[in-house]
Amino acid sequence: MDKKIVPVLLITGYLGSGKTTLLNRILTNHKGIKFAVIVNDIGEVNIDAELIAKGGVVSSNDDSLVALQNGCICCTLQNDLMKQVSDLMLQDFDYIVIEASGICEPEPIARTLCSMPLVAPDLTKEAQPRLDAIVSVVDALRLKSEFENGGKLNRTKVAEEDIENLVIQQIEFCNIILLNKKSEVSKSELQEIKEVVKAIQPKAEIIECDYCDVELTKLLDTHLFDYEKTVTSATWIQEIEKPLEEIDKEEEELKRHHDHDHHEHKHHDHEHELGHEHEHDEQHSDEDHSGCDHDHGVCHCHHHHHHEGGETEEYGISTFVYYRREPFDINKFDWFVGKKWPSSIIRAKGICYFADQTDMSYLFEQAGVQKKLTEAGRWYATAPQEELEQLLAREPGLVKDWDPVYGDRMQKIVFIGKNMDREEITNLLDSCRVFDL
Repeated sequence: MDKKIVPVLLITGYLGSGKTTLLNRILTNHKGIKFAVIVNDIGEVNIDAELIAKGGVVSSNDDSLVALQNGCICCTLQNDLMKQVSDLMLQDFDYIVIEASGICEPEPIARTLCSMPLVAPDLTKEAQPRLDAIVSVVDALRLKSEFENGGKLNRTKVAEEDIENLVIQQIEFCNIILLNKKSEVSKSELQEIKEVVKAIQPKAEIIECDYCDVELTKLLDTHLFDYEKTVTSATWIQEIEKPLEEIDKEEEELKRHHDHDHHEHKHHDHEHELGHEHEHDEQHSDEDHSGCDHDHGVCHCHHHHHHEGGETEEYGISTFVYYRREPFDINKFDWFVGKKWPSSIIRAKGICYFADQTDMSYLFEQAGVQKKLTEAGRWYATAPQEELEQLLAREPGLVKDWDPVYGDRMQKIVFIGKNMDREEITNLLDSCRVFDL
């Protein structure tokens, strides 16, 4: 007997973006589709579940509506999520819709659903879920009023939650973006917001709408979700996986352009205001450099893909990769991140390493005011000679990127921003390098 496969739609988006409105639209469909709903709210009272019940679509005691509260399904309620999905799959439903909490990151939820057959085989004996698509509802009005049409995704902090970080996480890991409340902003503002969203996530389909009024056929049975493709679809990953020669070529072209402009006396040097100084959330102490041991080369990207994005000159939105071989001085890097971080940067993420511990690679990431530095594993260059030779023999990408002095050690950080001064950022990072070890 074939195992029953139940499609799942995951809806994410920040608080007030329109997720519950979208969910009620889905539930009132006239196509005869029988939906089960899982709603996650971190409060003691599940507000979204109450709104759905008050909408008259389902009642609060209906078996088709499951409220998971007092925790997030992306972390503390993962087991509860798997159990509820399993229970719903055994009932007579055609589709399961999950509305994540506004402060949930979508990737852990997707990973939980996709791993159910492996980690919870008892729950998937008779049926298993198929994550069909992840829809992120983005509030165009909020991006305009609070984030300067998306260009301020790195400055506003409300209470203890970093809104910008969550919005970026939700945009980066999805298949469909509903740019909601489009009529609340002008056409030019909407286009600018759209370009910022595309700069962060170039692969997702963007649908402009009001009140999440979208054809159901655009959201269901799309078969858009593929874990590997979705997890690598964000711009920062595509950029960081560029071949090193392509990055070098881009920098050479930029340098030639700069030299030409200078020669023609058309280049006007000017200082850029860095805006108010940001709080640096991570303190890079000695403890930060220790921690759990990792396998060699956990954070290496040698599967190169061509980047299809590019710069949107009209709105000043651009992307570039900072690439160098020399290590950073941890204190100078900390100073740059904490005191000289340009307000024009929307998103930054990549790998780096430091002169006081050259064996370890670190993942640096910034979204909003949050900046994190975490261990990502030892460089391949630290492996024993015999093991290293075997690695080089079977990894052509590793050989291609290998440096005779530094091995695979490198600084490779992707920057996405609006009206960024690439030269200034590069110079600031260059000043953090250590040449004599």
